[in-house]
Amino acid sequence: MRPDSPSPVIPFLVACAGIATFSAMDVLMKGLSIEIGAYNAVLWRTGAGTLFSGLLYLASRPAAWPDAATMKIHAVRALFVAGMAITFFWALARLPMAEAIALAFVAPLMTLYMAAIFLGEKIGPRSIAASMLGLVGVVVIVAGKLGQGQYEAEALLAVGAVFLSAIFYAYNLILARRQAKMAEPMEIAFYQNLFVTLFLGLGAPWFAVPPGSAHAPNIVGAAILATISLLLLSWAYARAEAQILATTEYTGFLWAMMFGWYFYAEPVTLPTIAGALLIVVACLIVARKTPQLDPIEPAAA
Repeated sequence: MRPDSPSPVIPFLVACAGIATFSAMDVLMKGLSIEIGAYNAVLWRTGAGTLFSGLLYLASRPAAWPDAATMKIHAVRALFVAGMAITFFWALARLPMAEAIALAFVAPLMTLYMAAIFLGEKIGPRSIAASMLGLVGVVVIVAGKLGQGQYEAEALLAVGAVFLSAIFYAYNLILARRQAKMAEPMEIAFYQNLFVTLFLGLGAPWFAVPPGSAHAPNIVGAAILATISLLLLSWAYARAEAQILATTEYTGFLWAMMFGWYFYAEPVTLPTIAGALLIVVACLIVARKTPQLDPIEPAAA
């Protein structure tokens, strides 16, 4: 694997592109989750993603198959990704996109400190200050949203589902850092789709419903966007510290705000805009952090 980049700027921008692509996928997945349920939306998306990424992976002519340790990290991360996806998209079907993404921002905040525990990364005062600023932005957004009216019956459960998804996602980001030091992006994309499909497939006899032809374009589109996003993020996490890249997650709110307004007529409020500005500032602060030149070796699987 290549060592970490001496500058975090390019990996940071690539990670931002990965988040933008992932947000576009969220638009399709929100509609699918409403129409066929979160389980089926994720199952069929990752199934299509397995075929798409598998073709790309085999076309790249891998020099060797993953060893047991690498295969284990692929499977373990996929388990967390499966839990994260089901809980998040179940919530996304019941909450506005911007609100769901804002609540999910506890994940990159958790990652800053999980990176110190699991990866041995040093958390500098600038990263701590940026995480706190980002948290203030999230509080501003959520407070403004809560003050607008009553939630629907399932909305409170949806908020809890987002926080559960955030816990899965925070550790997923840590595993992404370890995984990116052990495997190339194309390999990661294929095995993540494969293992998530296999894990979710265990419940297929009870929960799976074949999608209609009208759903096929969105399923295929979501699979392609998810694979592209995973490739971009895997490349970035192999070249910069998790505590730098974690804050790029905040840019997802800007896309959620725009996509939610455009595709689902979800309103954009002044608290939402104010919180978004604070989040952008937090991203810029972390992006200017002086990186550690020594790469972090993968932890024992």
